[in-house]
Amino acid sequence: MSAIVHESFPHTWSAQVLASPPLIAPARQFVYPLYVPGEEDAMARGALLLHVKPAVGGAFLATCALGFRDPSLPSGVYACPRGDDMLAVAGGYAYLVDTLQPERCLHLPLRPVTQVLAAPDEGLLLLAGFHHVAAVSTEGLLWQSGRLSWEGVQLGEVSQGKLHGTGWNMKTDRDVPFVLDLSTGLHTGGGF
Repeated sequence: MSAIVHESFPHTWSAQVLASPPLIAPARQFVYPLYVPGEEDAMARGALLLHVKPAVGGAFLATCALGFRDPSLPSGVYACPRGDDMLAVAGGYAYLVDTLQPERCLHLPLRPVTQVLAAPDEGLLLLAGFHHVAAVSTEGLLWQSGRLSWEGVQLGEVSQGKLHGTGWNMKTDRDVPFVLDLSTGLHTGGGF
């Protein structure tokens, strides 16, 4: 699995993607997700390993379970609108981690995340799933849109506070444009 660090927002931490566990691990180690019913075997699929150095508090090792082994799904580390937050995406599972308090992690509800788009002018990190779009702001998870597609959302461009994209319509077998208001998460159009 290849993963990179995306630095679209200013942040207070640094992260290194590791190919294997370090020989000498940091004292603080966290495994994500925290217990989720039905995900008892999550680590068997593999994990994204991160060596994270927050602004204060010492380094820690984050082990983020892969959602899926599909190489088309994103894996990486994303800076967030709140400088102390880090979004780790591992095989489509997204973990919003407060690097100052890494025991506080939100496993985002889009499963899987299929695309990530930074919108720094709006102060948002946008995530697409198969049916919805979610936005991460300085407050954490800000909103999740209504259903935009039967199976497949593509994020396009952001302009004037709106996200333009497409959602697949099963009845016509076509991608249908949508426009999503980034302040509210409300949309017009889409394929559902």
